[in-house]
Amino acid sequence: DLIGEWMLPARAFRLTHAGAIGVNPDQRIQQDVGHLSDLSTDLGVGLLQSFILLASFIGVLWSLSSGFVFHIGGHSLAIPGYMVWAAILYAGIASWLSWLVGRPLIRFNSDRYSREAELRSSVVRVNENIDAIALAHGEVDARRQLELDLGTVLGAMRRIYHAQINLSWVTDTYGWITVVAPILVASPVYFAGDISFGGLMMAVGAFNQVNASLRWFINNIGAIADWRATLMRVADFRIALGETDVLHDTESRIEFGENPDGRLTFEKLEIASPDGCTKLAEPHVEISAGERVMITGDPRAGKTLFFRAIAGLWPWGSGRIGMPAKEIPAFVPRTPYFPLGTLRDVLNHVDGTAKVDDAEISAVLAEVGLERLSSSLDRSARWEHELSDDEQRLLAFARLALRRPKWVIIDEALDTFDGATLRRVLSMLETRLAGATILNIGRGQHNIQFFPRSLTIVKDAGRPALKPASVRAGAIEPPPAVAVRRKKK
Repeated sequence: DLIGEWMLPARAFRLTHAGAIGVNPDQRIQQDVGHLSDLSTDLGVGLLQSFILLASFIGVLWSLSSGFVFHIGGHSLAIPGYMVWAAILYAGIASWLSWLVGRPLIRFNSDRYSREAELRSSVVRVNENIDAIALAHGEVDARRQLELDLGTVLGAMRRIYHAQINLSWVTDTYGWITVVAPILVASPVYFAGDISFGGLMMAVGAFNQVNASLRWFINNIGAIADWRATLMRVADFRIALGETDVLHDTESRIEFGENPDGRLTFEKLEIASPDGCTKLAEPHVEISAGERVMITGDPRAGKTLFFRAIAGLWPWGSGRIGMPAKEIPAFVPRTPYFPLGTLRDVLNHVDGTAKVDDAEISAVLAEVGLERLSSSLDRSARWEHELSDDEQRLLAFARLALRRPKWVIIDEALDTFDGATLRRVLSMLETRLAGATILNIGRGQHNIQFFPRSLTIVKDAGRPALKPASVRAGAIEPPPAVAVRRKKK
């Protein structure tokens, strides 16, 4: 369920901008859900066993204690099911004390899981950037950060241990008292001569069985606190997935529509962000089919934000974006994404159309300078690790040429190519995507012949900015002592 909700269009992207709840979704989806399932099963089976035990012996105990009569000041007092009520009262008091002492474990367990997620994220980040760390001799800094994250995990575990020790004082004391509690409860009746020693022992045995079933909560208070902490993390994440769709409900949104005449239009488009307002220098822009347009701007103008707004990933702002009717543009980000699988799977169509034959794939790879990959079409690999950054972008353009979209929007993916590589890519686009509309958002006018039209993105810092994102966060903030230590370091 969480995977399905997380992978709805654009939802995972928006969740990453939703504050603490969007950090480390992998742990919430895999580890937290798995842990919650295990705890729910164990606690549920134990509760069922306790219920069966209670149902089996509560009638016996009621029957054995039905003849208990107390003699007080010459008066006789008979309490039906006296031992049953005594067992319920005894277990109820112990359960209340256990909950009172063990309740902080909910917060401590949630904090521990958050700290462990941060440690795992730091380890993954170091592993993914190990080349740069080694070249910069940054092992000392990386180790310092890992030890800092490890320290927060150990601090969280230390607080859990202290709480468990306090809880043990309650549960163990309860266990010790239970040895003599039924005898003390029934002794007034025994010494009054209203019950034999054998009857007393039978009542004590039945009391212990009923008490054993009633002490399920006391025996599992630590697991219940852990279960509730895990449940709240999973539930908060599930709620946040839905809340991301209504995030910034009070903020105005960009209007999206379709143009029957097949044009792409921007009408008074203003894109809101925490840094200000990003917009085109011209308030009304029309781009017709077949045009090639270069869109530039200052480094902080928000070019990537403009790219995300066209794609519908960033809907906050005002104005209107009119997309060409019945057309699905192909978006080329700065960092391409390649799914796991063979190179053939990476390059082939994903929209249900016919697959491209090997000869055409090899031809396109040769056109972008990746002919060496023609012999690896059936090899599975993590291509983002095997190819350099430029090679990944070249592979993305080769995939684009094989899919032959009619509208292409590029976000700075051409900026890193040198002159020869850029000419090769533009030549391939000229041949393979003849007649396609191409918008290139980048830093400069790469080729006036290929991009004869130019537009400019500007940033208006004086305009009201978007408020920081905030949805229900399941991650509990570190205690003040941890925050102070982190600040000092």
